[in-house]
Amino acid sequence: MRKNYLLTPGPTMIPPEVSLEMAKPIIHHRTPVYIELFKKVNVALKEVYRTKNDVFVMTSSGTGAMEAAVVNTLSAGDTVLVVKGGKFGERWGKIAEAYGVNVVYIDIEWGKAVNPNDIKKHLQENKAIKAVFTTLVETSTGARTDIQAVGNIVKDTDAILVVDAISGLGAEEFRTDDWHVDIAVTGSQKALMLPPGLAFISVSDKAWKMTEKSKLPKFYYSLKKARKSLEDGETPFTSAISLVIGLNKSLSMILEEGLDNVIKRHEKMGRAVREAAKAMGLELFAPDAPSNAVTPVKSPAGIDCGLFIKKLKSKYDVTIIGGQDHVKGKIFRIAHLGYMDVFDIVIVISAMEMVLVEMGYKLELGKGVGAAQKVLMA
Repeated sequence: MRKNYLLTPGPTMIPPEVSLEMAKPIIHHRTPVYIELFKKVNVALKEVYRTKNDVFVMTSSGTGAMEAAVVNTLSAGDTVLVVKGGKFGERWGKIAEAYGVNVVYIDIEWGKAVNPNDIKKHLQENKAIKAVFTTLVETSTGARTDIQAVGNIVKDTDAILVVDAISGLGAEEFRTDDWHVDIAVTGSQKALMLPPGLAFISVSDKAWKMTEKSKLPKFYYSLKKARKSLEDGETPFTSAISLVIGLNKSLSMILEEGLDNVIKRHEKMGRAVREAAKAMGLELFAPDAPSNAVTPVKSPAGIDCGLFIKKLKSKYDVTIIGGQDHVKGKIFRIAHLGYMDVFDIVIVISAMEMVLVEMGYKLELGKGVGAAQKVLMA
């Protein structure tokens, strides 16, 4: 029997304490016990978001919260600016286009981060732009956006700033209010250490004003319904009860460790993986904008990327993930996200070394592990 190591950028490994909470007998979501728990969860979510605004809990994947951000603030024919530097920036555009919203794209080379001044230029030249959509961490490329700089630009316009923080919240420094983020969405299966199934969305006063003018259709994803129910400590529709119970536990674990400490742990693990990769002679895919959540690495010449990933799983029960679209077969992505610590990193680097050597890659065993250990010991 071997332990399974899940190092994908969602879903991520779940603490046993959280799994045990979710395994308890289910309760009803319209009872005082659940309502009190749900209120507690909402207070903790505000701390993790670093916001005074309400954070709404939705039963969906993170994409559901992305769709809610679009349909609650915009109308058909509106113009928005979308930073497209990977699959998830692209998703913002696809959702908006599906509802008849005009999308202006800033196309970014995969592995790079947007220059905030490019956003500023678009906003100056096109006063019709009502929202700027971007990502905190572009999961498909590992690149991190300077949201603070972007927020300081957007705040002085009539547009709202909408951020996909699905892979970054809880792993990266992110200050919703201080950085003037009007809407931030995230999901349960990343740094929050839960199975997929919950999404979260925070809404600023500036964004709420836009909801009054929005004419796009919405029912299940209506934030007005969610806001009305939240006043009573409830959700408008059936809650994912067991997931919310698990969320209560995972949030308490995050806050007990201390959010700043959690972010520092993620930063150290990300740096350890990057230094290990370089020591192994591998090339990073997003070296100029590295994230704390996931590190993409270029597959070395002569190594079948797909086979490398399969061998890691079949021989050592280490699961990482490959690239998407035009970088499929060219990169592999190692997540260091959520319920992970130093020895998880050491193990995955060790497994990578062994598989690469078995596949004919010239490497002195231990080079990557040693480089990671130096970072992790610091």
